[in-house]
Amino acid sequence: MQNQYVISTDKSLLNVTAIHDFLSNRSYWAKGRSRATVQTAIDHSLCFGLYLNGEQLAFTRVVTDCAVFAYLMDVVVFEPYRGQGLGKLLLAEVLAHPQLQSVNWLLRTLDAQSLYEHFGFKPAPTDMAYMSKAALA
Repeated sequence: MQNQYVISTDKSLLNVTAIHDFLSNRSYWAKGRSRATVQTAIDHSLCFGLYLNGEQLAFTRVVTDCAVFAYLMDVVVFEPYRGQGLGKLLLAEVLAHPQLQSVNWLLRTLDAQSLYEHFGFKPAPTDMAYMSKAALA
């Protein structure tokens, strides 16, 4: 399966229109996110696109300092391509990326725990004392 797909961190290849449409209209975690916000998030993240014959099938981004911390976000396999193992293929590439070998990972999911468990993710300890602050805008 790997020989027919290309995974790239080249942001110029990303189909931002399709990414925005999915995040804003079909995801549970980014409903209503503006195109400008999606573009800014892409600009300031390490992004991965999965392609077949130049068509983007999947996307994810990592917010990271490339030293100690990485937050996996916006893992998307577009609807027509689900159920083919593309999420696993994409995540394997992300986790193997040379700039991300020393980082501690964090992610949030309501429905894909089994996918991430396959790669060694576990529920975060409840004593981690996370705090949050909502955006002003």
